[in-house]
Amino acid sequence: MCGIAGMLEPAASTTADELRSAASSMAAALEHRGPDDAGTWVDESAGVALAHRRLEVVGRGPQGRQPMRSASGRWVLSYNGELYNAPPLRDRLTGEGVAFRGSSDTEVLVAGLDHWGLAGTLERIEGMFAFAAWDRRTRRLNLARDRFGEKPLFYGWVGARFVFASELKAFHALVGFDAEVDRDAVAQYLRLSCVPAPACIYRGLAKLAPGTLVTLDAALPSGTLPEPEAFWSAEQAIDEACGRPPLHDDREATELLEVTLSESVGARMLADVPVGALLSGGIDSSLVVALMQRHAGRPVRTFTVAFVDQAFDESAAAAAVAAHLGTDHTTVDMHHRDVLDIIPRVPEVWDEPFSDSSQLPTLLVSEVARRAVTVALSGDGGDELFAGYNRHAWLARLWRRAEPVPHPLRRAVGGGMRRLPPGAVDAVAAMLPSRWQVRLPSTKVEKLGRVLEADSPHDAYEMLRSHWADPAAVVLGASRRRTAPPWDRNGTTPSWKTDDLLDGLLRSDLMTYLPDDVLTKVDRAAMAVSLETRAPFLDRGVLEVAWRLPPGSKLRNGTSKWILRQVLHRHVPVSLVDRPKMGFGVPMASWLRGPLRPWAEDLLSPAALARHGLLDPEPVRRAWNLHITHRRDLADELWDVLVLQAWMERWAAPAPRGRVR
Repeated sequence: MCGIAGMLEPAASTTADELRSAASSMAAALEHRGPDDAGTWVDESAGVALAHRRLEVVGRGPQGRQPMRSASGRWVLSYNGELYNAPPLRDRLTGEGVAFRGSSDTEVLVAGLDHWGLAGTLERIEGMFAFAAWDRRTRRLNLARDRFGEKPLFYGWVGARFVFASELKAFHALVGFDAEVDRDAVAQYLRLSCVPAPACIYRGLAKLAPGTLVTLDAALPSGTLPEPEAFWSAEQAIDEACGRPPLHDDREATELLEVTLSESVGARMLADVPVGALLSGGIDSSLVVALMQRHAGRPVRTFTVAFVDQAFDESAAAAAVAAHLGTDHTTVDMHHRDVLDIIPRVPEVWDEPFSDSSQLPTLLVSEVARRAVTVALSGDGGDELFAGYNRHAWLARLWRRAEPVPHPLRRAVGGGMRRLPPGAVDAVAAMLPSRWQVRLPSTKVEKLGRVLEADSPHDAYEMLRSHWADPAAVVLGASRRRTAPPWDRNGTTPSWKTDDLLDGLLRSDLMTYLPDDVLTKVDRAAMAVSLETRAPFLDRGVLEVAWRLPPGSKLRNGTSKWILRQVLHRHVPVSLVDRPKMGFGVPMASWLRGPLRPWAEDLLSPAALARHGLLDPEPVRRAWNLHITHRRDLADELWDVLVLQAWMERWAAPAPRGRVR
């Protein structure tokens, strides 16, 4: 795992020393992603510079140093990621006459570029990656990002230079970088708690979408962003899998899934450094750890977070799974003081606004894990492939019942439910018989109200995913037309049928929520402490099995991830894992009314909200007052604004009075 950066100056008017200095400064800002080594390669005549920060995981030593030139000298590569099928690819290349000097997967990748070309190599490699490959023959710069979006890559123009980097903080190292905030991107952020690809928080920059490639040569006019080209489409891969014979036999499907996932886990355990796992105690991470332990010759190191608030704590369940599997387990307690210590670091770690509040325990557990291991496997992707979110289980069922009710009546009832004081809802729920009680009842009532207000199943999904429902009303100068939710990468709103709603939900989650939220959270948190994370569910073979399954194998009689549970029950007793999904949330609502209130009051004061000329203070202050008086639970919306405010204080200068940037 590494950090990459670099530039192409089509005019080639800068000296080699100046190019090297600029690229090295960008890479230095990414030292946390690669503390073990650094390198820079420059071609003054072409105006190109590639820089690299290295975290040594596979193929340690000088023979894996980057940027790396291919044997023919045609290709120069700066690469971030891991190729899980590097060993068989190496064998194949060796059989076709390619000689290798070391054991790094970087050498396999650059040899593939030499031997198969760019398109052929992208088709063959399996893994997570973001790379810059300079073709010295055609004098073109190629940027590529992995299929599922595990590794980040930003790019754009700074003056007369086309620049790229793993994280935005690298751009701040460049002289002349004008950090102008894109207000439409801010509005999208307030809706989703992240800035979805290809958008970027800064004008003139973009983030490469998963499974895409951009190519730049000197012929492209300065300031023009190259059009991304898809080398892989999740939509197409899903359609192809659905076109194969379906796996109707439960026993056959369970066996095939276990074999496929076990192979993926085994491939992701390959490393020359200690490997562990992040264990929440849920279905996905428990299954990954169970399969890891079967592959390992000694107890796997596992790590989880414990909360004082029992409504959010899964540590006991994780410890029970770990004890059954025989792992070497560590539980990290998260207290209020830990939150107060972590919060000031959020704008630095996520240098683009990002406010999925589970980022806080993710950063804490990553820090603790890094003291013992360099690589950690996770269960990310299991929910999106096998229907693990609560909305997957109940949205279709609820919509079928609600749809016949006239929409004006549904809207009125839903709006009333959303206005109920959360404290009163929780108090009433606590009086119900135990068999009727649910976790976080006020949150569920509020979500139910959102669904009842919706016009369509897709609108209901949009409401469930959105925090600020009309963010353009909060961000001064934002366009409502340009800040619609990007649920579909093609820019069109999908038409979902009620009887096939699960299909639409899973596709949208896989292509938007997973890369823009989940994987962004994990990558930045882990790489901030130089920890490499790997996700066995994010594998083309696993995706194919998942989409050959009929819907009932994923969601059966209200039970989510039914097929994954069948595999897990082969390794872990049902009693240890058969419980409602909790996720990796935090008690943000109570934290904002308690230990975080002084910090929040400072950032949400009218003067602070007006300081950058970005937000309308009135709706934010209204939301804050509703929350602290217990009339509404608006923790998600307020955390979005708080993180944005803290980010603006760190990365953006105050706007001149009267100017809307």
